[in-house]
Amino acid sequence: MLPGEVAGFGRRLAAIAVDWLLAIGISLLLFREVSYGSPESSAAILLIFAAEVILLTWLLGSSFGQRLLGIRVLRVDGSRLGLGRAVLRTLLICLVIPAVVIDPSGRGLHDRAVGSVVLRSR
Repeated sequence: MLPGEVAGFGRRLAAIAVDWLLAIGISLLLFREVSYGSPESSAAILLIFAAEVILLTWLLGSSFGQRLLGIRVLRVDGSRLGLGRAVLRTLLICLVIPAVVIDPSGRGLHDRAVGSVVLRSR
């Protein structure tokens, strides 16, 4: 039994889009000399995205985009993700495929791999 209602794919997709746009904005501010769309820019955006998602998921239970859209990430037993699980989950999201392949209960492969679930928080 999961500790709440599983967040829908649309809400999760919107949250990741917010996080990605935030990473682009931060990258543009921090690395003004790097041309947007260059390999260096792409790497910076990905690293900023990963850092934001890892840290906020570990510390607060949701990334900025997830918090904005009213969803949170927990272990299936209802406890918070530790740092190791947050890192592995985020790395799998960065690979894309594990995040878009979902099971009948709405959990992506990245969530199944670390024993997490994304739930609505409101």
